[in-house]
Amino acid sequence: MPLRIAIGICVSILLSSLLSSCGSSAQSLIVGKWEADAAIKMSAEFRGDGTARLNMLGHTMQGTYKLSPESELEWTMNGITTKGKVHVTATELEVTDGENRTIKYKRR
Repeated sequence: MPLRIAIGICVSILLSSLLSSCGSSAQSLIVGKWEADAAIKMSAEFRGDGTARLNMLGHTMQGTYKLSPESELEWTMNGITTKGKVHVTATELEVTDGENRTIKYKRR
């Protein structure tokens, strides 16, 4: 393999690594206030300290959450722990539970 091609491959790998590490992580993206795109009025707030607040039908619940590097969300509200898969961008959050039900949120 010519040296020029080998250097090109190494530079490409290095740039890919740098660009992927500069992107926002799911942990940093989830922090903020979200409003559900659902039939019932529901909102969620995730704070950087691992605490969360869920407001559903006018009732507010306080709790905690953890988000794994694999985007698995575990949150506990009023002593009840639930888990789900998360897909989050700067403006949208989707949480899918173990029964494949998805709630979509928009950033407020």
